[in-house]
Amino acid sequence: MIGEPEIEGEWAVREPASFAAGGVDTLAPAGRAGPSRAAPWRWALGGAVAASAVWGGALVVQERYGGAGPPIRYRHSEQLCAETPFKAVGTALGSLGVGMPSHGEGPALDWSYCFAAGSRGEQAFTHEAQVLVELHKKADPATEFGARPEVDPFAGSPPLAAEAVPGLGERARFSGEAQAPRLQVLDGGTVVTLTVRWWSKGGPGAADEVDGDAVKAAMIEDARALLARLRK
Repeated sequence: MIGEPEIEGEWAVREPASFAAGGVDTLAPAGRAGPSRAAPWRWALGGAVAASAVWGGALVVQERYGGAGPPIRYRHSEQLCAETPFKAVGTALGSLGVGMPSHGEGPALDWSYCFAAGSRGEQAFTHEAQVLVELHKKADPATEFGARPEVDPFAGSPPLAAEAVPGLGERARFSGEAQAPRLQVLDGGTVVTLTVRWWSKGGPGAADEVDGDAVKAAMIEDARALLARLRK
């Protein structure tokens, strides 16, 4: 039979300085020199412990900030119509009324809304503008930004191809219809949706005279002005 290995001498712990100076094993039988290098499994164990510490630290950071929600760089407004005069859109289409505001606040989302309509007496069309500001305090809206389906049973004009708008927020895009363009802006946890619509008062084709590109340029200008006004 194979007997127990014979142990010579007593086990003793070397001074920590000996390991720091020579990099030798800290445990060796008394009276016997330890190996010149630590056992490989100890280096592997040390690496595993270090990796676990780094991973644990990453989890702590993720746990601390992961539930904090996306950054909110804009303030909530209970009277959004007072913040949103639609000046550029009013110049392109005609002046708009004072508007009708509404708002709501909750644990995950604060929102504010403004709707305004107007028409010039001599114009053959009428128009409206609406803006919605959403402050997402928990879920990141970036994951679903731009995923809204383009379904409108009351569509009165051809759909617009999605178009990116550079230089506005983190991301911005146009969608909607030719006579009802929608501009969405994403910046952190804030989503701004501005929609303008126009239609003929009487005879068909009157609304086709509106310069859609000029309206979209005005929407960009008004959205930029609104973001600057609400910026914290």
